[in-house]
Amino acid sequence: MHLRFRAAAGGKAAGPGAAAADGSASTGGAPVRGHGAGMERNPLLSEGSGVQFIAVASGKGGVGKSTVTVNLAVALARKGKRVGLIDADIYGFSVPDMMGIEERPEVINERVIPIERHGVKVMSMGFFVEDNSPVVWRGPMLGKMLRNFFAEIEWGELDYLLLDLPPGTGDVALDVHQMIPQSKEIIVTTPHATAAFVAARAGSMAIRTEHEILGVVENMSYYECSKCGNRDYVFGRGGGARLAESLNAELLAQLPLGAPDNHPSEKDFSSSVYKADTETGRIYGTIADAVIAKCEA
Repeated sequence: MHLRFRAAAGGKAAGPGAAAADGSASTGGAPVRGHGAGMERNPLLSEGSGVQFIAVASGKGGVGKSTVTVNLAVALARKGKRVGLIDADIYGFSVPDMMGIEERPEVINERVIPIERHGVKVMSMGFFVEDNSPVVWRGPMLGKMLRNFFAEIEWGELDYLLLDLPPGTGDVALDVHQMIPQSKEIIVTTPHATAAFVAARAGSMAIRTEHEILGVVENMSYYECSKCGNRDYVFGRGGGARLAESLNAELLAQLPLGAPDNHPSEKDFSSSVYKADTETGRIYGTIADAVIAKCEA
């Protein structure tokens, strides 16, 4: 399925990634750089919208950042919050598969309606490509697609909007900092010293761009034997705590190595969402409580 996004005012019609404004736009005489130009006029992104934006970042791939983002979004929804989730990893989109989403969004009155699963409204590049095709784009196209995720999607009323950022400190991360200066961040790492060392770069970027760091989540902290309860620290110990200390942030949680025990026959099956009554599901509930306390204090 191919969706066409509406053009910005005065612009031409656009397909995915072919939107809107140039970086020379300005507001009140002050230039706004990059793909954030003019986005402050978007009701969703205005500081008075009441929406809490949380970007989930990591220094490198393979640390479980997307798993953390998906489960935190679901945990917030379980707390009664109205939650949206943007899969901003344009090249490495994975959220639809992780949440068991197979349908495509509808377009109603020229607005794209996000897919809702587990109480979370989801938007991903994965909805606009066929057969797991690769996205072969240069950097500027990424920011334009991200603009569309904010400007052309009918999000409705939200309390929280989470963004699953691509690893590192590249184009999309910079665009998020420009588009949402009020966004907060969570940094994900594993206990391994190298993973924590690299994740510090994502944290440093947040600090330099004056984004508040809500905390650090250490994923794959240990493997717990289901029979005897013994814990093996497969990837070492202490990386998350050292990272949190270096960023002057809180270590929000240490998550065990594992996968949800979900079965394809279950209603709303998803490969990566933990049930609320499991050990890991309860840890995500604790992280959600901490996030709510920090954001709504």
